[in-house]
Amino acid sequence: MNKLPSLFTGIFLIFGSAWLGLVNYPLKNLGNLQPVPDEATGGVLPPTVSGLAVAGQKVYAANGCVECHSQQVRFSPLTTDIDKELGKRQTVARDYLREKTALPGTLRVGQDLSNYGARAGEDINAIHRHLYEPRSVNPWSNMPSYCFLYHVVKIQGQPSNEAVIGLTGPRAPKPGYEVVPTEKAKALAAYLLSLNQSYPLPESPVATAK
Repeated sequence: MNKLPSLFTGIFLIFGSAWLGLVNYPLKNLGNLQPVPDEATGGVLPPTVSGLAVAGQKVYAANGCVECHSQQVRFSPLTTDIDKELGKRQTVARDYLREKTALPGTLRVGQDLSNYGARAGEDINAIHRHLYEPRSVNPWSNMPSYCFLYHVVKIQGQPSNEAVIGLTGPRAPKPGYEVVPTEKAKALAAYLLSLNQSYPLPESPVATAK
């Protein structure tokens, strides 16, 4: 008896089921996600981000930051992400709605960055200081320096308003010189500040966080 028709039918059913589970189901349930109204501000959630932050995501990706940093607060009770105050709630698919390419990451060699903007506040100098020389912020940091995103220039008259202050260590500028961020460094800092998932979503309200 020729069993080839049954074999091919079985193969088709297996691959068809896999397609339904891995492609069609997520597309049907997640592909039409839309922003939701923000009753507090009258805007929408997730909030829009600046063009500079969008450009900064490309700098983030190009420099391999996703290899060491995640951008996802995992769900309880299987993890302690919320207890560690990595975020007020679980990260869900709608959080990535504004991103053309989501970068959730899988490793945490460094800290999770889902809510880095909320933790950093408005201290842009601290971000640039960390990027230029991480060990000037944390002596035990194993993060590489991104000093190539900055210029070391001689001070002409008054110091620049954009100069990074508080730098220490071997990469600190010599007397009479200062470190100023390039456009890529400014974009990367803007992107990091935009990482803030402290808002509630219908499928992941802040009120459920412990």
